[in-house]
Amino acid sequence: MRALISVMTIALLAMVANVQADEYEAGVHYVELPAQAPTQHEDKVEVTELFWYGCGGCNALEPLINAWYPDLPEDAYFRRVPALFGGTWNTHGQLYYTLESLGKLDEAHDAVFHALHQDGRRMTEQSEILDVLEPYDIDADAFEKAWNSFGVNSKMSQAQQLARTYRATGVPTLIINGKYVIQNNATSGFEEVLKIADYLVDMEREAL
Repeated sequence: MRALISVMTIALLAMVANVQADEYEAGVHYVELPAQAPTQHEDKVEVTELFWYGCGGCNALEPLINAWYPDLPEDAYFRRVPALFGGTWNTHGQLYYTLESLGKLDEAHDAVFHALHQDGRRMTEQSEILDVLEPYDIDADAFEKAWNSFGVNSKMSQAQQLARTYRATGVPTLIINGKYVIQNNATSGFEEVLKIADYLVDMEREAL
């Protein structure tokens, strides 16, 4: 009897695994890129969020993704890449990399979203940006220097190239290991986006 139960249990687990494997399909829930985009660490699975501070969907996803990515496996990691589609998009992307350069990104990242979406700030001029960032003790001269630095400009160029490689048409978009693109308009909501991401992360981890 125990042997029979064990066999039935194994069969049931196999059925569940097959259902899960068939749950998400390329071309339906995600898109497989024709060529893999570069990632930061070859021995880990990269999860990239392509985002824009001014995007309402990115703002809505932010608390969900902040709660989700700390629980990624040790052999996976999360990064953000600002989408640079011109105009204000580029200004906000430059702001992101300037805050990163100054070591203020962790402190001020959520505040930028809040200023744009709750306070109605546009943040298109440096004077307004610095006004929003005033609580974070950012020196205006240091900000200006970082804003125009080679390092920030290089990261902006890299971000533009990545977006082209991702074949991105909007935000928020998740890219798993430079191979798979998940967009919210192909699913039933942000919670489902993160479930698809989990599925693809597990699939890529098996291939490491």
